[in-house]
Parts: sequence; structure tokens; C-alpha cells
Amino acid sequence: MAAIQISNVQKSYQSAGKPLQALGGVSLSIEEGEFFGLLGPNGAGKTTLISIIAGLNRADSGQVLVKGHDVVRDYRAARSKLGVVPQELVFDPFFTVRETLRLQSGYFGIKNNDAWIDEVMENLDLTNKADANMRALSGGMKRRVLVAQALVHKPPVIILDEPTAGVDVELRQTLWKFIARLNREGHTIVLTTHYLEEAQALCNRVAMLKAGKVVALDTMSALIKRISGSQMKIQLAQGELPSSLHSLIIPADTQAEANSFTLRITNYAEVEPILANLRTAGCVIEDLHLQQADLEDVFLQIMGGGNPQ
Repeated sequence: MAAIQISNVQKSYQSAGKPLQALGGVSLSIEEGEFFGLLGPNGAGKTTLISIIAGLNRADSGQVLVKGHDVVRDYRAARSKLGVVPQELVFDPFFTVRETLRLQSGYFGIKNNDAWIDEVMENLDLTNKADANMRALSGGMKRRVLVAQALVHKPPVIILDEPTAGVDVELRQTLWKFIARLNREGHTIVLTTHYLEEAQALCNRVAMLKAGKVVALDTMSALIKRISGSQMKIQLAQGELPSSLHSLIIPADTQAEANSFTLRITNYAEVEPILANLRTAGCVIEDLHLQQADLEDVFLQIMGGGNPQ
């Protein structure tokens, strides 16, 4: 049984009297125990999809199951299996941190939960703020409390929607250490983030959304290898890049200097023919280095109109 099963989910809104498609038939399956990345630019439909999974919004059509429970017909069971950390800082200013977490436990019918609350606070470095009023906390501390709220009922599926946006390095390290531990213990993690280096380091598999549709879905290693390959960065001191090599230029690459090019290569055997082309064209190379492509390169290529799936 999948942790989350999404089948042909569609959602549209009215904007200036016209329908605006937020999700155009999204289908994907997130397996139990995965650390799954849900990526895409602003407006791609990520938050809309998360809201539908969490039962905060309803799809126009399609179905979402959380641990086998329909998020509409079996809302209580589906919601009990899910912990969501939202983008927005939403909190009640009249409670302390501990009171907030006890209240959240009560929403799920959990009594005598202080031992787990203490463990969560310790792992998120909130222990010394346990009796502080929520309105007195910094933005970073409030975000830690949001994470703690999502975890108080020990959900098997955890969704993190931009959890480290605008927070310091210390919180990122603390959060990822704890979340990685929960993942090792069997929790399914779904992450949306604009920090692609985080997604590359943490996620086993990735789906990319663009204009409400899945445009890439694969394991991290396979996606990087198949979509982008390696890169050859060349700085020319003299001459112009031969037209025969123009098709290798990565379109999403922004050139920092004139006569600087990043070429896509699938393996190192292609390096010598490229150098031969440059010599024949009379080019003088000022600088050259090879590097393995990363998730950011893949993301830019796909979102820039590159080869989907």
C-alpha cells in the first residue's frame, strides 16, 4: 500500500472571471518510507496539491488516498496519518509552546503525550522555550513549533512545505537531522523546497511540477543522469564557439562572462571530439573544467522547456 496515492487530480480556480487551472491531472504514488521531493517553480501547483492531500481543499476530480484512506470520504482516518508543516507562520498568540503542543495532541485525541512532546522539543532545540509565549518567539522559533505541531501525533506520513524558508543554518541542520532520523525509523517524508541542494541531499525520488502537471518523475540519480548528464565549462580566450557545438549549449545556463559556455556531455569520451572541434576552429581555451550536473541543472533545463520525463 502506498503512503500517498494521487490519481488524476484536477483543480481549477476562477481568476478575473476566467478559469485558472492549478492542477491538470496529477497522478503519482509515494511509497511507504520514501523521502520524496515535490519540486516546481512558484505557481506550479505544489501548495494546491498539498492542500488537497491535507483535506484543506477539494479537487474538482480525481482521488487522493493517505495510507489507503480517501481524504474526502474518510477524512478523519486520512488526517490522523498525516502531519503537515505549512509555509505560513500560523500560531495562537495566547499559548506557550508546551500548551500549543498539548492542544495539538488533543486535536488527535492523544492524552498524556508529554514524554513525546519533550522529545520533539529537545530534537528541535525548543526545550528552553517550552514556557515562552508563542508571540514572544522569533520567526525561526515559530517555524520550529510548526514542525513540532506536525509531529505530536507521530504521523506515519509527514509533509514539509518549504520548512526552511527564511530560517538560519542552525535550524536547517537541526531539522534535517531529526527528519532524517524519523525517515530511518519508517516515516514517509514529502518535501517541497526551493533549496534544491537540500532536496538533492535528502530525497530518494523526485516529482517536478510545471503549470499543474508532472513533467519529471524519477529517482534522484536517474533523473540527474538521464536529463542533464555531465557538463563541460569552457572559457575561450580567442575565437568563437563552432556552430557544430551550439546544440550542446545548456539553454538555461546564464553566462557570467563573454565567450564562456557550458556544454552538455553524456560521458567523458565526448570531451576529445569537442576539443578537436575547438582546435580546428582556431579557438584558444583560457579555462576548462568538467563537473557532474546537479539537481539545479536538471530543474533549470526542465523548467526552461527541456526534455520532460
